[in-house]
Amino acid sequence: MSEAARHPAPYETATRPQPGPLRDWLAAMKAATQPAGAEAQPAVVPASLAEEPRVAEQNKAWTPRVVTPAAAPADAVEGDLSDLMAENIMLKAKLKVENDRYDALQGVIARELRNLRAHVEAEMQEFEEARRERDRLSATQGELESELRDLRAKGAADAAQLSEMRGERDLWAARAEALAQPIFQKRSGL
Repeated sequence: MSEAARHPAPYETATRPQPGPLRDWLAAMKAATQPAGAEAQPAVVPASLAEEPRVAEQNKAWTPRVVTPAAAPADAVEGDLSDLMAENIMLKAKLKVENDRYDALQGVIARELRNLRAHVEAEMQEFEEARRERDRLSATQGELESELRDLRAKGAADAAQLSEMRGERDLWAARAEALAQPIFQKRSGL
């Protein structure tokens, strides 16, 4: 392992706080909320750059303006920190309220889903019972139709047999009448 890798360079701290999105946002908000009578601090321009705008006007080329940041007072940093802490506490409280509201809504939705599921299951049981009853009635109707066909066939057979028996009865009645006729005739020779 090399000597440079064994002894890393010490971490260099920045001489001023690094800009961040939240700090930039807070600075922009403070600038927007300053009273109208308050004047902005004049920009400090080094003497070497004082003549640069005239050169830019002559060349008609744009050059960036260099502005050195003003030193922030110590109580302003503490004020920013307290503002950030207050905002953080407020956001945490809002987040807790929203989480509680979300949990309550989840509970209501879960309860409604359970009720709906129970209702659907009850309706499905009633539907299954109706289907079983329909199948039972359909089977009973089939049996009754079969019995009715059998009874009609039996009735037709009985009617044919009765007709045949009537024919035989009439035949026997005619024979008996023919045989009895000589008995009831008057005898002429006695």
